[in-house]
This record gives sequence, structure tokens and C-alpha cells, in this order.
Amino acid sequence: MSHDQTSPTTTEPTGTQVPQAQPLSDELSREIDAAMDAATPPDIAGQGKPGGRSPGKSPGIKGPRVVAGRGQPTTRTGKVVNVTENDIFLEFGPKELGIVTRDQWREGENVPEVGQELEVLVERFDQAESIFVCARPGAIRKAIWDQLHAGQVIEATCVAVNKGGLEMELPGGHRAFLPASQVSVERVENLEPFVGQKLQCEVQRVERRGGGNVVLSRRSILEKERAQHAEKLKETLHVGQVLDGTVQRIAPFGAFVDIGGIDGLVHVSDLSHNRVGQGENAVRKIVKEGQRVRVEVLKIDWDNQRIGLGMKQLEADPFTQSVGDIAEGAEVSGRVTKIMDFGAFVELAPGVEGLVHISELDHRRVKAVGDAVKPDEVVKVKVLSVEPGKRRISLSIKALKPAPAGAGGKDKGDRGPSADEILKETPQLRRLREKFGGGLKGGLG
Repeated sequence: MSHDQTSPTTTEPTGTQVPQAQPLSDELSREIDAAMDAATPPDIAGQGKPGGRSPGKSPGIKGPRVVAGRGQPTTRTGKVVNVTENDIFLEFGPKELGIVTRDQWREGENVPEVGQELEVLVERFDQAESIFVCARPGAIRKAIWDQLHAGQVIEATCVAVNKGGLEMELPGGHRAFLPASQVSVERVENLEPFVGQKLQCEVQRVERRGGGNVVLSRRSILEKERAQHAEKLKETLHVGQVLDGTVQRIAPFGAFVDIGGIDGLVHVSDLSHNRVGQGENAVRKIVKEGQRVRVEVLKIDWDNQRIGLGMKQLEADPFTQSVGDIAEGAEVSGRVTKIMDFGAFVELAPGVEGLVHISELDHRRVKAVGDAVKPDEVVKVKVLSVEPGKRRISLSIKALKPAPAGAGGKDKGDRGPSADEILKETPQLRRLREKFGGGLKGGLG
């Protein structure tokens, strides 16, 4: 029975319609083609490792090092030296061993015996085990190949990593390719840990001509599983629930967290009790992609597929813990954390900030806040007021500076105007003297 990717459905002998996978999008097709081009090994016998690894010689081992094209292994004859429950071992020559899995012989077929000559297809050379991985030519391999069709879910073993993704081995020994973008839902930086693992994959493309390329996707399966988890989560998710999640993506306004098939947003205002600021770099100071975090569900809007999450709600509020130690009139030191047009924020304790208004920076008129203080500068301030309900602390720098002479009608401190200032003739006093004919006199005694 043969399936073709171009056919919309395939009819089984019983008449059952087997749906095929949806056609690949143009974007995914281009992505797969680019990955396969990057993964294609040089067609040079005797150089490099199989599967598109870096060229190089391996001393002490003879025989082919590169398959002469994907799906076109080299044929060799070896002598069976050992037969186990799962594998058959062959010897091609001194220090040249090969292995074939026994499941390539149908039930009831005679399995090769020790000492028997056996012709096999050399799929690749396993550098770690120093052994040739082989396949049995003939009916079993072709039957598995004919059964492959787009949309089919199959278990494949990762045998190598190349520039474009993972090289996979299907049951029966046929090679397949898993592009890096299709390995997981998230971007995977290091693919090496997948080598040797068996992965459930979906067949994306089967090219029966030429090299017989097979392209797989693991991402499609993970996305379907994630969608199933999301449907179950909708039945149990509620506001106030605390969950563990994984940071998927950083945005200028917050972080998206996967809570089990559904992404929720932790807004910058809910990341931390400390001032976070705007921008991806500011958010990354608190969380990073791939980080495991604990969040509280703050809002659920299934109509618009939006879930609001919070992290600071699960932490102690440093403001409420420290504000009791800050009294009005106290003189304290702090660090300038942010400069705004209207003033400067000063950190008095971790998570506790107060505002020095521009009018409280200096006795003289300050045109720009940056002219009076700088970010990260340590300054001494006086606490003018504390409003716990509004989470607001007002500070002053100028209150700790001596007032200049003559500024605002004051000389030193708050002792009031001097006698000379009181007796000094003003336009108002002159008009009063003219009105009363000069009979108005001033004095202190």
C-alpha cells in the first residue's frame, strides 16, 4: 500500500478514509528547505562523518564515512559474529564491526546465524561506539518506506546533529530529517542532548524520488498536546490560583508565561514591588526566557484569550515592611534611582522610594533635575510626609541646606525679618506717608 503526500485521502482495503496532513505553509516549506540545504553533507566518500558532521579523518577504521546521498546507503558484506535478542553483529574486516536490528526480519523468517555471510546497507558510522549502523536490504525496509505518508505519527531515534537540525532514524533504518525549528515549541539553542533519544514525530514531507528525503516535525505534536492541556486548564483555572510556569517571551511591557498550554501576561507593574521600568532590557533584569516562575492568576478573559498574571503578589511588600521605620522630619540618606522632569526618585530602603520634587532640590531655581542630582548619586534628604495608603513619601534636599542671605526675606534660619528690612521704605509705605501728609512715622519703640 502506497501513500502519496499529494493525495488528499487514502482508501484502506476496508474502505476507511485516512486523512492526510494539511499542506505545508509556504513559510514552513521555505524554512524546511533552508534547513535541509544547510544540513546536506558533502558527497565525498572517505571524508567526514555521516550525517553532515564536520569533515575529518578517523584513524584506524576503514570503510565508508559518508552516505553517498540521503536514502542511498552503501552496500557491504560482512560475517555474522554474534546474534543477540535484539541485534545482529557483523565483522567487515579487522576492527570493522556492524550492527543490524533483528526486528528487520519478519516473524517466522530465518535469522542469520553466527559465521554466515550477510549483505547489508551501511547507514552511518557511530563514532561514539566505533560501529557501523546497518540495515537489511529488501522487503522489510521497502515495506516501511512505502507506508510512510504525510501526517503519520512515528517514533524516530536521533542519531546526529547537523547545521540545520537533527538527523533521525526511522524503524527499518531509513534516514529522516528534523529541522531545528520543528524540534520544540520554543527555540532550542543546544540540540546535542537530543542525540540518542527516541522522539514522537509527525511526517511532514515524503520525497519518493531522488534521495528519498523524509522531513519530520516534533513541534506539531507538542502543539497538539499543548492545545489539549489548554482545554483542560480552562475548566479549572480561576482568579487567585497560584501556578508554576515558564517564561516564554519577553516584551517591552512585561513577560509571557506558559502555565500549562496557555500563555498569560505578567505586566511590568506586577513583576516586582521594585520599580522595573519599560523596555525588554528592564524586564530581563527580573526574569529571563526559559526561567521557571510562580505566578498568581489576576484576571481571566476567555473571550479575548487574555490571562493576567502577577509575581509580586506572592512576595512580601517591602514598602509596608519598611515604611513604619520612616518618620516625618527624619533626616536619612538614599540613592537616586530615577530622574524625571518633575523631580527625582530616591531609594530609602530596598523597594521603598520617595520623591524629591523639583522645587525641593535647592533654594535656587532648578531648570533641569539633572543639573542638581545624578542617577545613582547618594544624597541626604529630609522626610516631609509619609502617606502609606497612597504609597507616597515626599522628600526634600533643600530643607537640609542653609538658605542664602536675603533669599525669600530670610537671613538665617527662621528668625524673621531684620529691623532694617522693616524700616526700609517701600512703595506702599511711601504712598501712605503722602496720604497722611508725612505724619506717618515708623519705629520699633
